[in-house]
Amino acid sequence: MGAVSSPLPNGSSPYGSDPGRSNPGGPSSDGSTSVRLTDVTVGSRSGRRWPFAGSDTVVVSGITSVARAGELTAVLGPNGAGKSTLLRSLIGLQPVLSGQVSIGGVDLLTLSLGERARVAAVVLTDRVDAGLLTGREVVELGRHPYQGFARRMSAREHALVQRSLDQLHAASLADQRLMEMSDGQRQRILLARALAQEPKLLILDEPTAFLDVGARVDLMALLKTIAATRQITVLVSTHEVELALRTSDAVWLIDGARLVAGTPDGLIAAGAIGDVFETESTHFDAASRTFLLRPKP
Repeated sequence: MGAVSSPLPNGSSPYGSDPGRSNPGGPSSDGSTSVRLTDVTVGSRSGRRWPFAGSDTVVVSGITSVARAGELTAVLGPNGAGKSTLLRSLIGLQPVLSGQVSIGGVDLLTLSLGERARVAAVVLTDRVDAGLLTGREVVELGRHPYQGFARRMSAREHALVQRSLDQLHAASLADQRLMEMSDGQRQRILLARALAQEPKLLILDEPTAFLDVGARVDLMALLKTIAATRQITVLVSTHEVELALRTSDAVWLIDGARLVAGTPDGLIAAGAIGDVFETESTHFDAASRTFLLRPKP
């Protein structure tokens, strides 16, 4: 797989003025719930300490970009490029090596775990062992960051849980045990739990990994709707490049330890998608937004 042809600052646009967006990496129009990365470097800390400390392992460096509220931003890149590392770092599951992640002007990484859980929700690919909990009980866990040990859910919170189930078309799963659900049903319940947190930032790492084709399309379309209707920032990492280009509002493209941001149309027009994902056997057709086999010589 090739690298993007011309070196650019991370988070910058490779295509100049994109007709689908003005100032792709610039400030958010609302300024309140969009997520801004400023000179962010992610990777892993050296496990050794002074005086025998080793060097940190950098995966992606110098990221300066914005994921806007009301938009679905897809994080794309080859296997091992750092998509999951970036998303896990943004929510504090592993350390950010340098830089700032802010939402509404507040540094997300300086918040306590409880404060962060009231701002950001995450759905990972890790299998969740919910024991004998029903779908509704799992969704109600999304209210935990707002509750004390003894406080019961209010009428508003019960209504919020029901709204989350309804928006995910999962109301029929409310009384079913999570352990008895299919992968697609479990994914909807876990996403409803995340929405019940009322986050400003929703992060999903490979949410389509265990779904069939139809369910993958439905989920990405639903995430786009959630971003728009709730006016929250939705960040999704995925290997479904063609689907992401059709459904996302913006793309963070990672390759060669750097990130380039833009709209799907802009990145396609610049040749960035083909540069990153084409192989000896396949090429990216910009007109159909699909990968095709190269003709045999």
